[in-house]
Amino acid sequence: MGKRRIRNLQYLGYKDIIGCDVVESRRKDVEKTYSIKTCSSIDQGFEKKPDAVIISTPPGHHYDIAQSVANKGLPFFMEANVIPEGFEQVVRVCKEKRVFVAPSCTMIHQPSIKKIKSLLQDGAVGKVLHFTYHVGQYLPDWHPYEDYRTFYVSKKDTGACREIVPFELNWLTWSFGDIDLVTGIRRKISKLETDIDDIYSMVLEFDGGAVGTIVIDVISRVPYRTLKIIGEEGVITWEWRDKVVNLYSVKDKKWHEFREPPGIKIPGYVAEEDMYIEEMKSYIEGLKTGKYPHSLGEEANLMKLLSLIEKSSDSLRHYRVDS
Repeated sequence: MGKRRIRNLQYLGYKDIIGCDVVESRRKDVEKTYSIKTCSSIDQGFEKKPDAVIISTPPGHHYDIAQSVANKGLPFFMEANVIPEGFEQVVRVCKEKRVFVAPSCTMIHQPSIKKIKSLLQDGAVGKVLHFTYHVGQYLPDWHPYEDYRTFYVSKKDTGACREIVPFELNWLTWSFGDIDLVTGIRRKISKLETDIDDIYSMVLEFDGGAVGTIVIDVISRVPYRTLKIIGEEGVITWEWRDKVVNLYSVKDKKWHEFREPPGIKIPGYVAEEDMYIEEMKSYIEGLKTGKYPHSLGEEANLMKLLSLIEKSSDSLRHYRVDS
């Protein structure tokens, strides 16, 4: 993700970038590939007096770095979080230091997601009653250039499947509203050589009455994001692989197709660059205006939802979010 953020910034015209990594081989690779300066510690980075910081480390290191950056009074962007424990301390320090913080909200910048949000706001299917959503990808395909057993996606606290849950809940709550009730099951069901839960199956009840059924896994040999929304006045479907949103409207009894425009594709990456570029653009604009589409409070709520889903699975009970 650090390399991706460098590309994003350079695409937006920013050249004065400093990379920080404890691994020398990674620093040399980045220096050669992107022609930027690097350093081996965050303290060296602070000596360069940066205007702003991007935290693109493995999730297990987010909070310590975030607090160090906040204590310096520096604004920062932080990639998606996955560990509920300790996040409240980050919120406290950031509020005390009054720093501008931009938690990642990648999916709300995704073209099809933005189209779905627009259709829902326009009442294209009337009141939403139910949706089903499946997200799947094979864990060893995440980083084909390294062994999946050796990096953070195979660790219990920062496991890949666990990480995707709040990542997806971010745009789902943005689109469908607050969640009132959660029920979940998480399991390790595959032969992957890791002890992480590789599937989360959830039922969510939203404040507006809609019920959503969500399955997130890291065992699908073909990557999926497949969505079907049932409304009183129609249906919306989305196939991420086909880059198409379809709308069936009761009013004219026809299907309407909305295709994503061609995106910027980088060899070796599953997702295109566009939504990440838009996210960085939003962060940079926020540095100037103080406005950003996802707050620390909303990020804290995603951490709470993850905890309740896991608590539901562990106890085989459902829990109200305000419990």
